[in-house]
Amino acid sequence: MSALTQRLFLALVVMALSVTSVQAGEAEDLQRYVDDNTQRLVDRLNAERGLYERDPEAFYRKMDEALEGFVDFRRIAARVMGRYARQTTPEQRDEFVVRFKRSLFDSYAQALVSADDFTIRVNDATINPRDDNRASVTMEVITATGNRHSVTYSMYRKEDSDWMMENIIVEGVNIGLSFRDRFAQEMEANRGQIQAVIDGWSDAVKSLNLEDELNKS
Repeated sequence: MSALTQRLFLALVVMALSVTSVQAGEAEDLQRYVDDNTQRLVDRLNAERGLYERDPEAFYRKMDEALEGFVDFRRIAARVMGRYARQTTPEQRDEFVVRFKRSLFDSYAQALVSADDFTIRVNDATINPRDDNRASVTMEVITATGNRHSVTYSMYRKEDSDWMMENIIVEGVNIGLSFRDRFAQEMEANRGQIQAVIDGWSDAVKSLNLEDELNKS
């Protein structure tokens, strides 16, 4: 894995693990809560890196459990499918959620466990002034060599429910949009056969060149 791919996966993991259940009414409370949980959960991940080599499936299950309830993978997957989601059956949507999560793990797990140590600084949390059920959080991923990488992630909550993550921007690159564009390309390449796109999604993620997009930013 290249340094850029490692950087991307670190940002995805940091974002996903730090968006934990909280019903903070103010941005300062949200920022503090995210920061506290980010440090705790990243420590947990670092402690379990060795599990990946011994038992990748167990590592995947622990990752999935850690993210359950924190990241709205169903919402993200629906956005990745975009307008094509209307063409799917409920069973296909369920299948794509599973494949989407697994494709991220299969593509980036090795980058996580082999990456150098890093720290995270949560800089700011902003509640949307037009909708207090939406917010953005900005942070920096700081590598062992001192390089800093900016990350912004989008959060939402339904009325009287917990905050959930719905998208991430890494150094100006909208990751959700990149995945959605890739899905559309795969639909065109497969002549509208959505099941074929779902079946081949893992390979599509592996070939998605997000590094070029990050280099352009």
